[in-house]
Amino acid sequence: MLLPALGINCWRTVLKMLIAVNVFVVRCPVARYDRAMAKTSEGRRTGRPKAQDAPATLDQILDAAFRAFATYGYDGVAVRTLNRELGVSHNLIHQRFGSKLGLWYAAVDRAFSQQVTELATAFDPTLADPLDQLNHAIRRFVRYNAERPELLGLMNIEGRVDSERLDYIYDNYIAPALAPLARLLDHLRKEGRIRPISLRALFFLIAHGAAAPFTLAPLARHFDNADPRRPSQVTEQAALTADLITSGLSLDTPGR
Repeated sequence: MLLPALGINCWRTVLKMLIAVNVFVVRCPVARYDRAMAKTSEGRRTGRPKAQDAPATLDQILDAAFRAFATYGYDGVAVRTLNRELGVSHNLIHQRFGSKLGLWYAAVDRAFSQQVTELATAFDPTLADPLDQLNHAIRRFVRYNAERPELLGLMNIEGRVDSERLDYIYDNYIAPALAPLARLLDHLRKEGRIRPISLRALFFLIAHGAAAPFTLAPLARHFDNADPRRPSQVTEQAALTADLITSGLSLDTPGR
């Protein structure tokens, strides 16, 4: 057989090579995050501040963590690098959140709970026409995602793989946030005001279609020089999206 023929010393060498390759593969996402965070910090400070001199607040920790998870993914974030970026003691995050997964849950809870509140109040009580309410809700959704592009960034990563993390976001935040919109769509369909459309189709048209330029701003700027996150661009994108979708769904006769 080939295995004994190689000899014990040769196999020791092969084993060391395999271990080195595995370590490199596992470390690649974390290494990219380490380098990116180091580059971000370059020129901003000459050394790591002492934790007692510049303690990070809870909001600062969760904001930084959410941005990191939304950019590099769960596996690509190293807690020690995040500690260093925040200028806190090397074990602060572990002491406060227990683990990286605990930090992920805390960051997600903070970011997505705000979205649920925003979308739950996205309806204007002064609008009597349900179709106008739909138009208004779509505008609010697009504008909100422009203000918080990291939300879609995180979902672009988490949404690709079935996992407990994805289930947690959907069950606790996405489904509750979209429930009022689902009821509005059902009402308009039953009244014969719009053509049938699934909540899934509408969600992806808006969240991963109309709101994509805010998360993929570098790509958007390749099309023209306009900053997609500029307030005038956001307002225009929100209005165009809402008007196109509602007019395309509407079964109303002109003048109704």
